Amino acid sequence: MTRPIVWAIGTVVMTVISATAAGDRIAAKFGLTMPQAQFAGAPRSQSGNRIEVSADLAGNFVVHPTLDGRRLRMLVDTGASLVILSHEDAQMLGLSLGRHGYTARVSTANGVVSAAPVRFAEVKIGDIAVRGVDGLVMPPGKLGTSLLGMSFLKRLAGFEIAQGRLILKG
Repeated sequence: MTRPIVWAIGTVVMTVISATAAGDRIAAKFGLTMPQAQFAGAPRSQSGNRIEVSADLAGNFVVHPTLDGRRLRMLVDTGASLVILSHEDAQMLGLSLGRHGYTARVSTANGVVSAAPVRFAEVKIGDIAVRGVDGLVMPPGKLGTSLLGMSFLKRLAGFEIAQGRLILKG
């Protein structure tokens, strides 16, 4: 009869300890710390200008940089030469292009498309900021998700993909 009582008391004590901040400190003393959970695409800054982004379930790296002070959802694409915005995201940022703004001809996987050249004063992810970034805006319906391309990435101190994470170095 005493075994179930001892087991129950032990379970309650462990539950209370693990539910408190003291539980983390006690577990750390015994080397029992758990790795911190990371949400896919949630950047975390490490040692100053280093950002790590976990891949989402499809293996893509989704980030939420600010372009000229406004936050946007973008897919990191090393195959894109420039930062490329969907028409809808450009509107959300307040860019007005009109019909005559689409002066660049761009080769895409779906053929040649007219696009509007733009230049962002600043593109920033976490503590990493790059100024004077060239980009394009695609016409309505031609791009589903905006792309963070090489016009941003090549201006970093470096970037790499390791163990399912994208590491950006500012």
